[in-house]
Amino acid sequence: MTKKEIAKTYISHLENGKIKQVIALFTQNGIVESPLYGIKKASDFYLELSNDTTNSELSLLGIFEEQESNTIALYFTYKWTLKNNQIVKFDVVDIIEFDNDNKISKLKIIYDTVIARKLVEQL
Repeated sequence: MTKKEIAKTYISHLENGKIKQVIALFTQNGIVESPLYGIKKASDFYLELSNDTTNSELSLLGIFEEQESNTIALYFTYKWTLKNNQIVKFDVVDIIEFDNDNKISKLKIIYDTVIARKLVEQL
């Protein structure tokens, strides 16, 4: 798969709660850098996110790819229903770094956490 196809697959799996399939897109030591959860191994991050989530709705707004680069940026809206049924909606940019085999080695999540942080702390 191309980087763009992997990015679209990632969005689809994340929205549908297919955590094992999301994790399979990463290298064995792949990491996620999240403003709420910190820097974690991808498998740990997505399991924790899944445990805090009842539902996710993602609307892809754009994919930005630099030719001759191992990175791609996803821009999307995330409507997140937490396990306590609180809902928060925000725009997100994910910066994805790939290894030479097109596996995700690092994913950096960028978004404003003002509302989300308060709601996650209540869990």
